[in-house]
Amino acid sequence: MYALGIDIGTTTISAVVVNTENGNVETARTVENGSFLDRGREWERIQDPDQILSKVKALLDELFETYQNPAVIGLTGQMHGIVYLDNEGKHVSPLYTWQDGSGDLECFDGRSMCRILKEDYGAAANTGYGLITYLYHCRTGGVPETAAKVCTIMDYLGMVLTGRRTPLTHSSNAASLGLYDSGKKCFCTDILEKEGGKASIVPEVTDTFELLGTWRGVPVSTALGDNQASFLGSVTDAADSVLVNMGTGGQISVLSDRSFTAEGIEARPFGDGNYLLAGSSLCGGQAYAALKNFFEAYAEAAGVNGVDHYEIMDRFLTAFDRANCAPMKVTTTFLGTRGDPKKRGSIEGISLNNFSPAALTYGVLEGMAEELYQMYKQIVDGLHISRSRMIASGNGIRMNRHLQKIMCEKFSMTLQMAPHEEEAAYGAARSGLIAAGYMTLAEAVGVTDL
Repeated sequence: MYALGIDIGTTTISAVVVNTENGNVETARTVENGSFLDRGREWERIQDPDQILSKVKALLDELFETYQNPAVIGLTGQMHGIVYLDNEGKHVSPLYTWQDGSGDLECFDGRSMCRILKEDYGAAANTGYGLITYLYHCRTGGVPETAAKVCTIMDYLGMVLTGRRTPLTHSSNAASLGLYDSGKKCFCTDILEKEGGKASIVPEVTDTFELLGTWRGVPVSTALGDNQASFLGSVTDAADSVLVNMGTGGQISVLSDRSFTAEGIEARPFGDGNYLLAGSSLCGGQAYAALKNFFEAYAEAAGVNGVDHYEIMDRFLTAFDRANCAPMKVTTTFLGTRGDPKKRGSIEGISLNNFSPAALTYGVLEGMAEELYQMYKQIVDGLHISRSRMIASGNGIRMNRHLQKIMCEKFSMTLQMAPHEEEAAYGAARSGLIAAGYMTLAEAVGVTDL
């Protein structure tokens, strides 16, 4: 028996076929998303839903040639973003992605939409979260005239595959849109209406793993948020594990049956009344890439081209003697934080002894680890819990043995790489199996008392 998982990422779209008997990935396919649109607005980050769905369907057609009767299709993808739908369930807008910057535009008497929501209502509001983007559109005339609902791109994929006319959104995705009360399991529609929006715009929400309908006779499950899907696809001993992801950004996730929030920590619904306590660094692996670009620019100015600077940085790190040379202290908030988008990074502790490329390179990696560690510390201190195993995912850590070692030392944990590179797509397949009744959530994450 097989299960299919689809992950609509920001830069790539992935699909996996999972053998349910042994848990192995039988085949995996990844294609470039490549659907960004440019309307000349600096703050806007939008993608074409038609291009995305066309590529997903092509992947499904290819896989169905070999695996004709899978047990279920599970879905996941980039959280926070929205598409507008009309009364027939057809999209009437581009996908406004999680990278959209309209929520931070200070164009309402010197205040941004995020600032209004935080100051006037005490609401957690980050730019790129779909309902913050929606309220910005309400104030600026950007809502399509025929818009009746909003949903995520993976929710929309589920609608198109199963012929639904209205979206059914898992709570993991509902919370990612912002203005969602995870305790009451509902949107804060009173705030929406006070700020000029419509309560009817929000999708129907479920906290359980459900089936939406069928495609070619195969059941299709509700889409899971990609953070939750990655956890489900990576962790099998959640009671003693923390998931660390390092890609373009960074993220740390801990499963809990209790809600907990703090500065930079969100309680994201995981299903059946459980939460992923998650902290996200906006820069993450981009910090290391930015350092590579710095070295590359200098080399090219000196007439040196065609050099693998990541390989040179690896050599720096291998030779670096931390015991006898303190690295620079690098704060890697180069893109700000969720709570303070204007915050920037810094480099401290520079001396004649450590003013070297090696010390700077090591300092950047330590800074990336430190930002996530401080988020983890808030969670364990707030809930009085502990974890001893780190499950790591994402190419930013998978391909950097030095960062792996630094993370182990920083967290005082053993580190194990996630067994599957397409963690979110793998988790989507498993969420489909839960929805179809082949396993429970507790069984999937190895916690008997969920």
